[in-house]
Amino acid sequence: MRFIHTAAVAVAALAVATVAGAQSSHYHVANRFTIGGDGSWDYLAIDTVGHRLFIARENRVTVVDPTNGHVLGEITGLNRAHGVAFAYSTGHGFVTSGGDSTVVMFDLKTLKVLRKTTAAVDCDGILYDPGSGHVFTFNGDAGSASVIDAKTGKRITNITLPGKPEFGVTNGKGRVYVNIEDKSLVAEIDSRTNRVTRHWSIAPCTSPSGLAIDVAHSLLFSGCHSKVMGVSDAVAGKLVTTAPIGTGVDADRFDASTQYAFASTGDGNITVVHEDSPRKFTVVDNITTMPGARTMALDPQTHRLYTVSAKFGPAPVAVAGQRRRPPVVPGSFTLLVLER
Repeated sequence: MRFIHTAAVAVAALAVATVAGAQSSHYHVANRFTIGGDGSWDYLAIDTVGHRLFIARENRVTVVDPTNGHVLGEITGLNRAHGVAFAYSTGHGFVTSGGDSTVVMFDLKTLKVLRKTTAAVDCDGILYDPGSGHVFTFNGDAGSASVIDAKTGKRITNITLPGKPEFGVTNGKGRVYVNIEDKSLVAEIDSRTNRVTRHWSIAPCTSPSGLAIDVAHSLLFSGCHSKVMGVSDAVAGKLVTTAPIGTGVDADRFDASTQYAFASTGDGNITVVHEDSPRKFTVVDNITTMPGARTMALDPQTHRLYTVSAKFGPAPVAVAGQRRRPPVVPGSFTLLVLER
């Protein structure tokens, strides 16, 4: 995933309605908590057992109480922290440290670092797969996935993928799915044999980043930089439709209880798509958040959404025609809480 610093498909029997005339999701920004602290940010992950929010912050992971924004602790010593995953069965958490190609295993209760394991270059997205008991990292520049034992923290193998992976999800039943950013593909991995079993095109969805899954209906939701959410049938292995979203997506989530799929985008919006049925999808909301708030977490228990960003100063003058990122206003890093 990129650090945050500073065309529709016509298919028979499938439809995407627009916001006009659709019922609202009633999501809104309910709270804003100023957390502060220096550095860029990336993935957010909700700890549903400990009721904590983990935020990757460049050289650390900041752990926050999402009810009040209070910082509870940090996991330090990281180099370009990206993603966090939880293996509750072993009491371990895992975080990717892309700058030194390692995965850090930590104690879920104390946050103490237990082990560092080499994964592969540019390890980024990460998940725990209950079907195999393994942790999978998705290594962009290496074009691979690393498989790690959730008990020992040791690497088991690396799996070659058909391009540069971004975010991945699991169905919990032996299948892991991952967006292939540079090829506009979704790849399927058998998590028990650690082999790529197939892949399929999701064009015109290009540069897919965020990914979410509806396990019950075997549907995948890919957030694409072509400003669409691509919906795939994971059984058939094909794209079924797209829905319009904002610019600069980096996270997708799906709430099985409400049948809402979400895409958060860097232009400061969260698009809400309702799965009316496995063959009909309706865009019901575009919620204003903050510019730069392109990552997101969903708490499936409370149905709250969390996203983060900061205030930015004026953009520096371009040098040799190259645009430069605006600076972050010190102390302005903010957690936004969205609820219904």
